[in-house]
Amino acid sequence: MYQYLAIDIGGSFVKYSQIDPAGNLAGSHKVKTPNSLAELTDIIENLIADMGSTIRGVAISCPGRIDEATGTVYKGGALPFLHEFCFKQFVASISPAPCVVMNDGKAAALSELWLGNLKGIENGAAILLGTGVGGGIVLNSEMIQGRHFQAGELSFMPDHIGRPGQENYFGHSASAVGFVRQAASLLGLANLDDGLAVFDAINQQTSQEVCLLFEAYCQKVVHIILDLQAILDLDRVVIGGGISAQPIVIETISKQYHLIRNRSQIMVDSLEPIEIMACKFGNEANLLGAIYRLLIELDR
Repeated sequence: MYQYLAIDIGGSFVKYSQIDPAGNLAGSHKVKTPNSLAELTDIIENLIADMGSTIRGVAISCPGRIDEATGTVYKGGALPFLHEFCFKQFVASISPAPCVVMNDGKAAALSELWLGNLKGIENGAAILLGTGVGGGIVLNSEMIQGRHFQAGELSFMPDHIGRPGQENYFGHSASAVGFVRQAASLLGLANLDDGLAVFDAINQQTSQEVCLLFEAYCQKVVHIILDLQAILDLDRVVIGGGISAQPIVIETISKQYHLIRNRSQIMVDSLEPIEIMACKFGNEANLLGAIYRLLIELDR
């Protein structure tokens, strides 16, 4: 029986599913992310009500620094209206079901550690390409939170040192949403969020300008991987987010990684190559990771 409700609140969509204790999803659904906290809480309240008395727990993944003990969000990334909102308190006001809340990047990493492509990996990381760049870091087979709950906040890694403005951080320069909109504009698309049309153009190589933009975007992701590798000595990095469903994304990131690595003899001599894979669960990773955190809490 699908007893648990998982909700993944992203910059573009709110995804949700009912999930059983083995990690099986009863389908995956989504609605456009609202512009206010009131609209968001209405969505969550309706999802909980739809499950009725069968619900045994609620697991939420979202951007921002998350105090998992209290379920409070700080600095909600692409969704600033989440700042200082306590999801645990809200869920408790409408349902007796227990609730856990965790950062989206950490949820993706946890799902891969549980059932996916980080399972059995002692040191690894998940990079989540969406509105910003989320991340989750696994060291010695454990998820790293950090004292201030901000380990893995890859959006805030500087792309350029000494320049003011958010455009000089990877959360902007390596934003998958930003890339798709740039590419769609170059293609003259009416819908700037039409990722399928953008990747159709990339796969068919119908626009050299868009293909070069895509290559440069993948190089940004490689720079993040190289930084993580130099600091943490990881065995594997998995790439998630909506665009990771496109095989050419992982192919091009891997290709650019080896091209950049092989240009530096000192890097070849000093650092072991890192394995780069797609997240096994793609868009479902955050949902599964949040549920796994809930199951861990319920077992305590």
